[in-house]
Amino acid sequence: MNQLANLLTILSLFSGFLSIFLSFSGQFTFAAYAVILSVCLDGFDGYVARSAKVSSEFGRELDSLVDAVSFGVAPVLLGQAFIYKGLYQFAIAVLFIYLVCAVVRLVRYNISTKGMQDNYFHGLPTTISGGLLASFVLIHRKANFPAGSATTFFIFLVLLLSFLMVSQVCYLNLKGLRQALGEVLKPVLISLFIILCVALCRDKLGVALFSVLLIYLIFSPFVVKRLNNA
Repeated sequence: MNQLANLLTILSLFSGFLSIFLSFSGQFTFAAYAVILSVCLDGFDGYVARSAKVSSEFGRELDSLVDAVSFGVAPVLLGQAFIYKGLYQFAIAVLFIYLVCAVVRLVRYNISTKGMQDNYFHGLPTTISGGLLASFVLIHRKANFPAGSATTFFIFLVLLLSFLMVSQVCYLNLKGLRQALGEVLKPVLISLFIILCVALCRDKLGVALFSVLLIYLIFSPFVVKRLNNA
């Protein structure tokens, strides 16, 4: 099972690498899908490792390095689809800030003790940040935003996610979700999976995924606070 978890992590790396390659090729929609696939694979490898209790130091370090590529570098290059026109120098600064914050977030997670993050993460997980940016790309592909508004919102989103990744705001991890939802966790996850599959078939994956991740971003800190005060 340990090898299966590591294989899923490598596949997540391949998806991140594929997203980078597609971004350089100008295929931003497929690059966004590749980031989202990497998010799914990252979730699966963590689930496999925890379920089989086969997590290791090697797997932890491998996962962090892969996350740096798939949810740090890949979204940064994908961001060129929005803010390179007329804002090239500013775009470099904004996207580099995001990349630095993603890397710092991963390093901080690696050096933290397990007791500090029993049912939550300190700072927004990079998977959520990468998924939000990628899903916004898919929304932009279908929506008719006024000229410049998408660029402004994307810059705001990048900076907000950068701040949240290195903040002390607490976000639920899988154990915290189990505590919060109890026996309904599996039905909720199955329902979400079905909703996202239907959205994908109807070419609405961007809206559906962005909404789900935004709900997590907004409400997760309040749930953590309630659990820890219970």
